[in-house]
Amino acid sequence: MACDAAVPIEKLAEEETLSLGERAYRRLRSSILQGALAAGARISERGLASALGISAQPVREALRRLEKDGLVVTLPRRGTVVAEIGPERLAELGRIRAALEGVAAALAAERMSEDNLVTLAQLVRQMRAATAAADHEALAECNERFHALVQGATGNLFLIRSLEALDAYDALGRPRALGSTPKELPRVLREHAAILAALKARDATLAEARMRAHVLRSLVANRVPSPAPRR
Repeated sequence: MACDAAVPIEKLAEEETLSLGERAYRRLRSSILQGALAAGARISERGLASALGISAQPVREALRRLEKDGLVVTLPRRGTVVAEIGPERLAELGRIRAALEGVAAALAAERMSEDNLVTLAQLVRQMRAATAAADHEALAECNERFHALVQGATGNLFLIRSLEALDAYDALGRPRALGSTPKELPRVLREHAAILAALKARDATLAEARMRAHVLRSLVANRVPSPAPRR
């Protein structure tokens, strides 16, 4: 089963139009998030350029962007290495994501078009079918599209970009297959259906509360500990 709602038509042609720097950035980012480049691994500009069949300049550009993302760091005498991100940092960033996603849901409740609400309802139906089939991959895809649609409906570029900047940490902190236990699958479905109901009701306060609670609970479900209190 696949989640086939809201697939952008232009996606297929997108790769052909990317600059070399953008392609290098995406390839490196994907390698880090998928674990092909482990935390602490040294990154050689020359070696990567050779492996990708491009000059060093696009690789250098990609590494600068990855350093801004917090995925690589430059260390004395070691050069550029993949950053190590501990559980406390991931938990803090998860709380920031929960707050921003809550704001996005509130704005979406006020601004979302009826067509977008129809698409969200379609996604929830597909999530229901994926839950019944225990299809973790399809559920994860629908989840990503659900959240992306809510964020896009805000029309707030700053908010959207801020959430995009957190995507890398989210991918590092949570498994790709949403719902790690049998009990988690129906719970995820119920939460998305409840968020949709609040959006349909144009209840910004309720949509924000439900979205924020959903994101915070997902941190616990995926075993990301809360940061220890400072003394």
